[in-house]
Amino acid sequence: MSKKRHKKQLLKKRLFTKNRLVILNEDTFEEIFSLRLTLMNVFVVASIGTILIITFTTFIIAFTPLREYIPGYSSSKLRKEATEMALKSDSLEFAIKKNEAYLESIKKVLSGNLEYSKVNKDSILAISVDTLPDLELTATESELKLRKEVAEEEARIKAEKSKIKK
Repeated sequence: MSKKRHKKQLLKKRLFTKNRLVILNEDTFEEIFSLRLTLMNVFVVASIGTILIITFTTFIIAFTPLREYIPGYSSSKLRKEATEMALKSDSLEFAIKKNEAYLESIKKVLSGNLEYSKVNKDSILAISVDTLPDLELTATESELKLRKEVAEEEARIKAEKSKIKK
């Protein structure tokens, strides 16, 4: 135990021992610059400097066009074009569905399967719009049980609140 304590004290002494950094002119031995340092100060300054360099580099890469050179990042222009193309393809797909429905109704009229008076382009296009089917949603037994438990708990809480108010 004392060896560990001795090692800690020795390390503490080394970290906080003051040293002097002196820069001299070699020819005249004139002192140009002098600085008092401890090993702990050097570690702290080096750590802070490293953190600042890393954050500065990260901000430069994140907020400038340099990020386009990193694999996995696409340019903003390319991303914008891809979004526009996706929207155009969706609208074209919808237009094709409308035209196909119209042509199918025309085929029915020409083959005699449908009366001409019932064929109206607007009504055909309105029918062809995809709608979600009406689903009958029924609760399962576990959902009904949970609803019952929640209702009972809410009633209990209301009863407790009314007792506290009285």
